[in-house]
Amino acid sequence: MAKAHKKLSFMDLLKKFVFITVGAVLMAVALEVFLVPNEIIDGGITGISIVLSKVTAFPLGIFLFIINLPFLFLGYKQIGKTFAFSTLYGIAVMSVTTQLLHHVSPFTNEKILAVLFGGLILGLGVGLVIRYGGSLDGTEIVAILLSKKLRMPVGQIIMIMNVFIFIVAGFVFGWDSAMYSIFTYYMASKVMDIVVEGLNESKSVTIISNEYEEISQTIQDRLGRSTTFMYARGGYSKEDTQVIYCVVTRLELAKLKALVQEIDPKAFIAIEHVSDVLGGNFEKNAIH
Repeated sequence: MAKAHKKLSFMDLLKKFVFITVGAVLMAVALEVFLVPNEIIDGGITGISIVLSKVTAFPLGIFLFIINLPFLFLGYKQIGKTFAFSTLYGIAVMSVTTQLLHHVSPFTNEKILAVLFGGLILGLGVGLVIRYGGSLDGTEIVAILLSKKLRMPVGQIIMIMNVFIFIVAGFVFGWDSAMYSIFTYYMASKVMDIVVEGLNESKSVTIISNEYEEISQTIQDRLGRSTTFMYARGGYSKEDTQVIYCVVTRLELAKLKALVQEIDPKAFIAIEHVSDVLGGNFEKNAIH
């Protein structure tokens, strides 16, 4: 029997909506004070809204809210009401804030500065909202649903959508603006990844060696990280062995490789990116 869904405490709920509010306001600032005045757009529904606002002269906030509504309904039906309500709140805050900032003078008219600071603030805002369970753009919802139907990765679908949007932007704003927009989008996505995943990103490491006992003990002693043994059997050699599995931070990775190769230069090491680590005992132990 499935467990009942645990409700968020008041403090968790407050924290969630405070950070979604901050993220939505930051995105609005990036758009209205840096990007839109310099004819630089974002991808997704936001990019479509900026193009329509330019063509029709209607305020950006109106398009941001109206165009996202159908996708919010899809998100509610397919992904969950908590996500949908968090997203609705974030988009509402962003739309209202863009309207309030519409007549504020841009901080800079230098496009390269607008790209750098606008992309930084945009990525920070979007990253905060995603980290705390919401979204500011319906494109992600569409991509998630289409990926199930088309059996394509979500990232690939978003990329195809954005290529089309940036091409349209080239015709509306000019190709220089379209190229600046692509660079802004790339920069914002990198900042967003840092905010969502954290600076201290983790790597999972799989090690196959006959010296597994010594390697495991060295990792625990020198890095302070726990290890796990997994039984394995060589497909070619047919010999039984133990595989070492451990999770380390990006900064610890070089030291781990050096330690393993010092003990067994022929050891097999496979490294994978880990987007998040929850539970278990990932805290560092004392090292010596």
